[in-house]
Amino acid sequence: MLESVYPYAGKDQSCSYVSADGKVSTTDNNYYIEVASQSSAMMTATNTKPMSVSIEADKLVFQTYHSGVITSSKCGTNLDHAVIVTGYVTSTTPNYWIVRNSWGASWGNAGYVNIGMSTGDGICGINMDPAQPFSQAWSA
Repeated sequence: MLESVYPYAGKDQSCSYVSADGKVSTTDNNYYIEVASQSSAMMTATNTKPMSVSIEADKLVFQTYHSGVITSSKCGTNLDHAVIVTGYVTSTTPNYWIVRNSWGASWGNAGYVNIGMSTGDGICGINMDPAQPFSQAWSA
């Protein structure tokens, strides 16, 4: 979804997007495919197209990020923010997810954050609720 079509409002509210077919809710599996909550499945999914994840973004470790890789458990796992995983790096230590945030290019590293890969719920809860958009044109 382009921001020009569905702009960021910056406040808590229900989804108000109405798709071309007239549907409002994006909780229908015609819109997304759940991805298994483990790094290998998430990497496989990210190899095909960007992946949506929920994270906890209300902690200072996330809000004040500007470079490097977040590996701190201080980030938390109370999911409160949706972001997009656009890629990953496994050739360095630590391995990490490349994540696009919606707060604009002045936040983080030009609008992106690197979140360390880990087991369980993941750093900032990144492993807890991964999903990908579904389209007849894409294969899962």
